[in-house]
Amino acid sequence: MNFTFTEMQEMIRDTAREIGEDIIKPNRARWDEEEVYPSEALEALAQADMMGIYIPEEFGGMGGGALELSIAVEEISKYCGGVAVCFAANALGSYPILLHGTAAHKEKYMPLLASGKMYAAFGLTEANAGSDAGGVETTAVKDGDHYILNGTKQWITNAQEAGVYTVIAVTNKGKGARGLSAFVVDKDTPGFTFGAKEKKLGIRCSVTRELHFQDVRVPASNMLYKENRGFRVAMDTLDKSRPGIGAQAVGIAHGAMMEALNFANTRIQFGVKISSFQAVQHMLADMAIGVEAARALVYRGAYAVDHDDPNASSLAAMAKVFASDTAMKVTTDAVQVCGGTGYMREFPVEKYMRDAKITQIYEGANQIQRNIIALDLIRKTAQ
Repeated sequence: MNFTFTEMQEMIRDTAREIGEDIIKPNRARWDEEEVYPSEALEALAQADMMGIYIPEEFGGMGGGALELSIAVEEISKYCGGVAVCFAANALGSYPILLHGTAAHKEKYMPLLASGKMYAAFGLTEANAGSDAGGVETTAVKDGDHYILNGTKQWITNAQEAGVYTVIAVTNKGKGARGLSAFVVDKDTPGFTFGAKEKKLGIRCSVTRELHFQDVRVPASNMLYKENRGFRVAMDTLDKSRPGIGAQAVGIAHGAMMEALNFANTRIQFGVKISSFQAVQHMLADMAIGVEAARALVYRGAYAVDHDDPNASSLAAMAKVFASDTAMKVTTDAVQVCGGTGYMREFPVEKYMRDAKITQIYEGANQIQRNIIALDLIRKTAQ
C-alpha cells in the first residue's frame, strides 16, 4: 500500500473538508436538533461531483473505489456523522446495481446517481431480519413477466428521499438465505409507500423510515443477478460498504478528539490549562493512537476491497469493528475531557458520542463482524 494520496484523492479530501467547514459545521447543530435532512450539504457535494466518486467514468462518475469513497466519508464525518450517512447510503443503495445490474440498469440509474439528481437506498433489514438475513419475510411472487412484492422493510436510511431502492425479498421460502432475490424498485411504483420518520439517538439529520410494499408489481427485468441469489448481492454490497462505515467512525472520532484537544488547551483549572495535566495528556494520546490505528485499518480494508484481495471480506469486517469501537471510546473520553461542558448540547462532543454508537450497529453489528472474522480464520486453518 502507498499511504501517499493521489492527486484525485487529495482533491476529494480537500473538497469534502471545504464543504464541511463552509456548510456542514455552521448548520450541524440545528440539523441535529430539528432533525432536518441536510439537502444543502448534499447539493453542494453533488455540485462538486462528489456523489459519483465510486461510479465509473462512463456513467459520469470519478471512477474511484471504496478507498476514495472512504476518504470523503471520513472527512465529512469529522463535521457530522449524520450528513456522512446520508451521503454514504447512496453508495450502499447503488452498489447492488453497480455490482450485479445489467447494462440497462446501469445506463438508467448510474448517471442520475453520479450527478446527485437521484439518491439511492438499500432495503434489507426487517423486524425479524437484521443480523439474520435469512429471516427476511418480504415476499416476491412471480406473476408472468413481473414479481409481486409484499412486506415491510425497517430502519432504511434515505427512505422517501431516494428515487431508487435495491430490495431483498423471498422468492423461495423453503431455502432461507438461499431463497432470497434482489430487485430494483423505483420510488413511484404503485403500492410502494413509506412509514413515519424514526426518532433516533444520533445521526438525527439523516432520514430513517420503513418501506411498505403492498402488491407492488416489479418487472422481472428489475431483478439483480439471478433468482435466489439475492443473499450474494447483499453480501457483496456490504463488503464494499463496510470500510465506509469504518471511515465514518474514524471521522467522528477525529472530530471529537480535536474538540477535546482544543478545549484542553483553553480550559483553566488550578491556574493552568488542563492540557498540562498528565491524566488528560494520556487520554488525548490514547485518542490519537486509536484514530491513527483505525484509519490505517480502514484504508487497508478499502484497498483490499478495491483490489479483489481474497481477504477483503474479513479485512472490511475488521475495519468496521475496530474503527467503530474506537469511535465509541474516543467520543466518550472526549466528553470526559470536556467535563460538564462536554455534556451540554451547545458543545459538539455529546453529538459525536451519540453519532458514534450507530457505527457499532448498522451494516452488520460488531458481534456479527467478529463471527465473519473468526469463521474466515477457522476456514483457512482447517484447509
